[in-house]
Amino acid sequence: MPAGCSATRSIIIPQLFHYHPHSLPNFAVSMMDNFIVLILVGLVIGTFGTLIGAGGGFLLVPLLLLAKPGLAPNTVTAISIAIVALNAISGSIAYAKSRRIDYKSGIIFALYTIPGSIGGVLLVKYIPKNLFDIIFGILLIGLATYLFIKSGKETKPATEAQKNSKNLKHHTITDSSGIVHSYHFNQRYGIIISILVGFLSPLLGIGGGIIHVPAMVHVLQFPVYIATATSHFILAIMSTVSVITHIIRGSYTHEATRMVIGLAIGVIPGAQLGAFLSHKIKTHLIIRILAICLSLVGIRLLLHF
Repeated sequence: MPAGCSATRSIIIPQLFHYHPHSLPNFAVSMMDNFIVLILVGLVIGTFGTLIGAGGGFLLVPLLLLAKPGLAPNTVTAISIAIVALNAISGSIAYAKSRRIDYKSGIIFALYTIPGSIGGVLLVKYIPKNLFDIIFGILLIGLATYLFIKSGKETKPATEAQKNSKNLKHHTITDSSGIVHSYHFNQRYGIIISILVGFLSPLLGIGGGIIHVPAMVHVLQFPVYIATATSHFILAIMSTVSVITHIIRGSYTHEATRMVIGLAIGVIPGAQLGAFLSHKIKTHLIIRILAICLSLVGIRLLLHF
């Protein structure tokens, strides 16, 4: 064999088969530059995000942090919140057909998320990327632990004294399947939670559903199916405000816009699929799937250091 061929082999073979610490990130970066991959990622995010009422930002943000480490935190959150908005709008249309959205509560809670959603967008550019990753990882693991503890416990129905309390609102919703959902909740608690979610959602680019859904189920005592649908409706309003704020601030670069378009093509049909599957999967399984995914991405983000 000619010497040149041998030399070429000695260079190419190690590059193909020898693993080094940066090979996986470089591969991930090249994959995320592929428009078809962006569509497929969007499909998965849309399906799973709508299934659990979380918008999908908790999946997209860590993926962008790991696959696109060069993106600034405000660009990451801008991309994510745009996808969350499209996912939430598409999913809300599907949930509206199933008549599982509590519009009275949803509109009130959504209005209280708006001030925080604007403030979060304005603040995110001042957070260092390493600190951003650490905060996000710890938040995901904490939420996963909470959900695992709560997922096996039945929600206690309201007592007669609680039902008659002036502090509690009583809502009854009959969905398209004829199932009646009747529940009592403290609207003041819901407003406080919404203000917090409104601030954290654009700050971390997660949409807020991973906080809102557990809070609506375990603090406000919403039925899981109503909580996921109503959370999606709230996200549609809140995230749209955040997207408008990002547009005004010029957060969408050419690269960011391209990624949003690719992801959006997959997210919109994925949201419809997620809403359909939500009728087929048991509520405790939805919560546990959410907890497992949160813990995995949280651990991965912290190990990234």
